[in-house]
Amino acid sequence: MKLTIIETGYVPEPLRARFKSYPDMFNAMFARYGAGIKTDFVPVLEGAPLPDPAGLDGVLITGSPAGVYDDFAWMNPLRDFIRRAYQARTRMVGICFGHQIIADALGGDVRKSEKGWGLGRHTYEVVPSRPHFAPGAATLSIACSHQDQVIAPPPAARVVLRSAFAPNAGLLYDNGAALTFQPHPEFDDDYASALIDLRRGNVDQETLETACASMSMRSDSAVLAKAIRSFLLA
Repeated sequence: MKLTIIETGYVPEPLRARFKSYPDMFNAMFARYGAGIKTDFVPVLEGAPLPDPAGLDGVLITGSPAGVYDDFAWMNPLRDFIRRAYQARTRMVGICFGHQIIADALGGDVRKSEKGWGLGRHTYEVVPSRPHFAPGAATLSIACSHQDQVIAPPPAARVVLRSAFAPNAGLLYDNGAALTFQPHPEFDDDYASALIDLRRGNVDQETLETACASMSMRSDSAVLAKAIRSFLLA
């Protein structure tokens, strides 16, 4: 498969000297778990045009500091791209902002959550959904970094990952070709911890301390990454 990564955000400027770009993080993630996926990327923030999704093997939309309520020139074309990809049944994965913008484009409600920042490693309950999402675990603990959430999923989506903090953290769509997640399986622990440190002064101390402590929990990023890979290659 040739996976087209839609790059909708950059690593924060203070961290760019230490960490790879988001497309590079996904490249590394897929490379760790076997052959079969080659990637290219579309830097929409630089004005790159979106391709015809009907001609693509698969699509992945990255995280971003943007919110779906922002008014950037690339956002409405991306929504149109998502709707056309869905109609064409092109395999589509969204992570964090990608999860949110796909839900928004297909009729869901996405907003800044009253619960505040989700930081560090959160644990999510897996809602069985064979054959499209069957990671073989009852829970998954994955790094996250977000304020916005899918408050109400689109009518065509069902929840496959949830927690008390993020009840709609994973969505599988009725066409069987779209799967999206709020947490970040592509983040390594150093980057997830650096994002926590970056929030100091802007997030309350209790949230930061809880987030730092959570990073000692075992990571299930590999389990989610393998499940995404299997979904894309199915």
